[in-house]
Amino acid sequence: MPHRLAASLSRRALLGSGLRTGLGVGGATLAASALWPRGLAASVSAAAPGDVVAVELVAKQRMQRILPEPAAPSPLVTYAERFPGPVIRLRKGQRLRATLVNGLDEHTSIHWHGIRLPNAEDGVPFLTQPPTKPGERHVYEFTPPDSGSFFFHPHCNTVELLGRGLAGALIVEEEGGPRFDADLVCMVKDWQLNPDGTFGTFTNDRGASRAGTFGTVSTVNGLIEPVIDVPANGDIRARLYNVDSTRVIDLRVEGAEAGGGAWIIAVDGNPLPPRPLDGWPMGPAMRLDVVFRAPKDPGKTLRLTNVYAAQPKPLAQFRAVGTALPNKRFAPRPLPAADLPVPDVKNATVVPMAFSATAVAQLFDDALLATLPFADSLCLSNKTFWAINQKSWPEGGHERLPPPITTLERGRSYVFELANLTPHLHPIHIHGYTFSVLSSDLRKVTPHHADTVLLEPKERLRVAIKADNPGDWMFHCHIIEHQDTGMMGYIRVA
Repeated sequence: MPHRLAASLSRRALLGSGLRTGLGVGGATLAASALWPRGLAASVSAAAPGDVVAVELVAKQRMQRILPEPAAPSPLVTYAERFPGPVIRLRKGQRLRATLVNGLDEHTSIHWHGIRLPNAEDGVPFLTQPPTKPGERHVYEFTPPDSGSFFFHPHCNTVELLGRGLAGALIVEEEGGPRFDADLVCMVKDWQLNPDGTFGTFTNDRGASRAGTFGTVSTVNGLIEPVIDVPANGDIRARLYNVDSTRVIDLRVEGAEAGGGAWIIAVDGNPLPPRPLDGWPMGPAMRLDVVFRAPKDPGKTLRLTNVYAAQPKPLAQFRAVGTALPNKRFAPRPLPAADLPVPDVKNATVVPMAFSATAVAQLFDDALLATLPFADSLCLSNKTFWAINQKSWPEGGHERLPPPITTLERGRSYVFELANLTPHLHPIHIHGYTFSVLSSDLRKVTPHHADTVLLEPKERLRVAIKADNPGDWMFHCHIIEHQDTGMMGYIRVA
């Protein structure tokens, strides 16, 4: 049965980007719980232009109900009191100071997915920082250069920790963009749950070596088919996140006929000239910002549906509430253009990247993994099934940090030819950079910018970057089981 987000939201409460109130928390403000009813986590935002936004993220186990009674609440692992949370909102140009407090019984870190940030803040244990041990604190501080919808998650034992809910949203609000009557975060995630509310098996060899191990329960913001209140006749911005470890989704907002339905206005936080939401599959870690007109009549609903399946799967409903906002023509407006480095594609060096099954599967002893200077058994699988350019991460006995997949010269431009040599989908993610997506040999590609691109089986996709951000940057499939069993490496920009 759908969960109803029952708080009565006034038009004034919903107007404006950010859904802010004036409850002070240090140098930030905390959104009122009425704006985040029953499972929508609190939002942290800056108090004034130029402020540093300080937030403390306590990673630990917390009980939260996903399944209805008689199932028990489930032992999630989260950064805030509830999944998803927190939702951190900055204005472009503001600085984030995030303190990770490790309340787990294992080491961890935070990777800031999609952010072009200094390498030391990227959050990959053993590669960009020492792991944060149980009871320790680690401070991340950076100024995101781009507006958009981003998120954060751990980068070791990710199959289990992300599977149990360790993720949050980071939103950098653009300057001078169109205004919306509501700005929603919708995190789509499956959970591997037993009928009693306990977690099942997060991974198995069959799933890891194929399309992944799929969850059993689909949710939006941790709720099964929630009913989300929106202002009647309002223009709604929905930031759609796929934070699942495995599942590919293709979303529709059914019933949004006004203005031609829902329109995509950003991909992975990067502005896109508005285009209908009529077929943009999202692999794990991919995001879409969409805008649609809410129903005019209070009580009427629109349905968020995943059509990437034999049978479409309803995920949530948007319900019109309050007195209808004044009539106005619905015309999706573009977001302000992003100020991204422009690769010189004409003079770029071409770098082949072949994603395949590993030529020789490997099996490593856990005792050996525990002795490595650059990683440990939390960060590495003891089996490999996948490879990039015929090399599994890491190869050569795990005794040392492998060499980079490739070394790029700072300031030069590169075209990566991403070749999927397998019969499975692979969402390919680069840390610290944003791709310019150019072309495919299988399908017509809308040129756009992204940090994660979905490779179809047997597809060759061309993407480009300008190598302007120095450091060692992870490059991997974001189906987490594929990442952990070999389809991962790093590029060096020097």
